[in-house]
Amino acid sequence: MVDNIHENKVLIREFNEETDIEAVEKLEKNCEIGYKKGISIFTSMMGDPLCRIRLYPVHVMLVAQLLENGELVGAVRGCIKRVGTGFGGTDVTMGCILGLRVSPRHRRMGIGLGLVKSAEEWIERNGAQYAFLATEENNVASTNLFTLKCNYVKFSSLVIYVQPVNDHLAEEVDVPRDIKIEKLHIEQAISLYKSCLKQREIYPTDIEAILKEKLSMGTWVCFFSEEGWVGLQKKEEKEGEIMGTAPSSWAIFSIWNTSEAYKLQIRRSNLLKICHASVSHAMERILPCLKLPFMSMSTESHKKPFGFLFLYGIHGEGERIGELMKAVWRFASRMAENVKDCSVMMTELGGSDPLRAHVPQGSSMSCINDLWYLKRLNAPVSDEDELTAMRPVGNVFVDPRDF
Repeated sequence: MVDNIHENKVLIREFNEETDIEAVEKLEKNCEIGYKKGISIFTSMMGDPLCRIRLYPVHVMLVAQLLENGELVGAVRGCIKRVGTGFGGTDVTMGCILGLRVSPRHRRMGIGLGLVKSAEEWIERNGAQYAFLATEENNVASTNLFTLKCNYVKFSSLVIYVQPVNDHLAEEVDVPRDIKIEKLHIEQAISLYKSCLKQREIYPTDIEAILKEKLSMGTWVCFFSEEGWVGLQKKEEKEGEIMGTAPSSWAIFSIWNTSEAYKLQIRRSNLLKICHASVSHAMERILPCLKLPFMSMSTESHKKPFGFLFLYGIHGEGERIGELMKAVWRFASRMAENVKDCSVMMTELGGSDPLRAHVPQGSSMSCINDLWYLKRLNAPVSDEDELTAMRPVGNVFVDPRDF
């Protein structure tokens, strides 16, 4: 149980599902990203502020409450996960800090710092050696908080690729006939991923739980029909064996459907009176990743929450991987069209992942640059261990639960 009283007469305590939901939702709306520009994007919690962390067995949400009037002015979420590092096969326990929010009227008062410190205390009590978090590259305020005040170090850079599902990258929208995409049995997917993960610098060790989660739509492999994949249809593999003989060029990917768990939402701020042209300009500058047909500023339809498909676990090999990546994207786009309330496809790749060169770059594709920060808990700032000394890494397996 976290119960800390920080300076400014602020109580930081655990979130109470029975009494705090309405107050937290109000806080989230007040913290909408980009509200000063006239438009905003935020995660629609759909009445469940814990939706982003419920998928982790160990998780917490902390809130900052003013002692003078009981107002909730901040929140942060945390969870515990086990990851493999790829550095000699070492596994470590990490705490992930998500969704840090402070009411605009109460910023620059140390509340954000207090929430991060309290989250770190909770993480350490739950056996984690490290804490990590992510923020957009251009978020100067968050970067300064994490690096200058909390002593985090840059650990990795990632790129989020986004495309509307009904705006295809090319005239040819179907998978070419000479390319096959086969869905794997869950045992096959686990086996193949365990082999692929050895090539990653950071990866989740509970890949089986991720693939069996209800939000997972499945795992597929993509390859050229002329080569085939010997042994692919076998449901059971001997321990230590990969599925038969892989072709010279192939790719594996999984898809996560967020539409039933949480959604994104666009909304125009009522705080500023700005003309249509100004809103459109802000939309292009702040939300290039969300240029969706239904977001016309002349209608109210852009207020409707929308879900997205998240492609993760993308790994590929061979000289013709570029052709296969295009097929993967077309396949996912077709699938997204049949998912209720799904309007966007997303994927995230490490900054140095070689597959970045093969992501289809159509006119509708946009990207967001993210930074991951890491901190060794309960250790001197100057005392770098093997993991922090390897920064920055780039070839990571993005856990869809962290998105």
